[in-house]
Amino acid sequence: MKHIFKNIGPGPLVAAAFIGPGTVTVCTLAGVGFGYALLWAMVLSVVATIVLQEMTARLGIISQKGLSRIIREEIKHPVLKIIAIVLILSAIVLGNAAYEAGNISGGVLGLEAIIGVQSINFNGFSFNLLSFLIGAIAFGLLYIGNYKILEKVLVSLVILMSLAFLLTAIITKPNISEILKGAFVPNISKGNLLTVIAIIGTTVVPYNLFLHASLVKEKWKNVNDLQLARKDTFIAIVLGGLVSMCIIISAASIQTTDIQSVTDLAQGLEPLFGSFAKYFLAVGLFAAGITSAITAPLAAAYVANGCLGWTTNMKSARFRFVWAFIIILGILVSSLGIKPIKIIKFAQVANGILLPVIAAFLIWVMNKSSVLGSHKNTLKQNIFGFIILLISILLSLATLNKVFELNIF
Repeated sequence: MKHIFKNIGPGPLVAAAFIGPGTVTVCTLAGVGFGYALLWAMVLSVVATIVLQEMTARLGIISQKGLSRIIREEIKHPVLKIIAIVLILSAIVLGNAAYEAGNISGGVLGLEAIIGVQSINFNGFSFNLLSFLIGAIAFGLLYIGNYKILEKVLVSLVILMSLAFLLTAIITKPNISEILKGAFVPNISKGNLLTVIAIIGTTVVPYNLFLHASLVKEKWKNVNDLQLARKDTFIAIVLGGLVSMCIIISAASIQTTDIQSVTDLAQGLEPLFGSFAKYFLAVGLFAAGITSAITAPLAAAYVANGCLGWTTNMKSARFRFVWAFIIILGILVSSLGIKPIKIIKFAQVANGILLPVIAAFLIWVMNKSSVLGSHKNTLKQNIFGFIILLISILLSLATLNKVFELNIF
């Protein structure tokens, strides 16, 4: 067991990052609206995530550089470089600042389901104390600046989250044959297309590509570690996908469509399966919220430092400033219940444009012998990469369609 934990790398952190409150909500709505029929979309998302994350892990280990720094170095045209850096900073740094309030709020909802609402009034404002608690935990762990401690805490939270959602799914006594059919027989229509795209979009996350490339070089320095990194990536992302599938399976057991969030799901499960289901879901949501509340600011700090040419030392003042700014903003917005709709819409647009751009850049740089030598992409890896690039373009169009109501789909 000690040997297994010793070889765990950044994979669980990547899984923790994509299973945030947004993913939990999307999976809940997918299960309530379509039962097991969209499990195949999660299987597809897991395969796409494994392919892209393996590329970024390989890039990080071989080059010992973060993805944003490689973009800064490899794009030679000054105008294209500026456009790329502005787009990345907008999507990842500003985007994660906008989403951080949602991450903290997700963790708060999980705690409130167990201990109730905890708030104080001051000068006419109502402050949610649990938002400060979750923000303080994230701040403290990142301020320590020790990768090994951060890794152990996040791995523990991922295990807790996995057990919580797995036990919830087991309690609902699902139909195994129907699950297998939903997982391996694609079912797509005009009615479920946007939900399919939402499932893929919350799993194949642009900021995870930057986070993974930066974290692998904290863990591994040697080319011989590539096999460990691949195994770590595969196991963690498959585990993350199973967690998401457990949420869909749990939600499918509810015989009503009047559910908009995981808290509604918890209330719906309680009369059918007892209070245990409610508490398992609450613990899972808390773990999902707090892990994303840690990884989102961390990814933003790596991206900002790489794009601007600063040092990526976790204890440097500039590195700490970026993640601290995002956490503090997230605490305030979450605590006061503000909904920064315009910033989130802007972040959605930036992320929608960024994913195919980064996927295309990643495939390009993964074929450069000057960067990767003999470890550049094989033909099979390129074929998978181009298929995922096409999917990312579809995601981008869907995001723009959603934000601007273009009625493309």
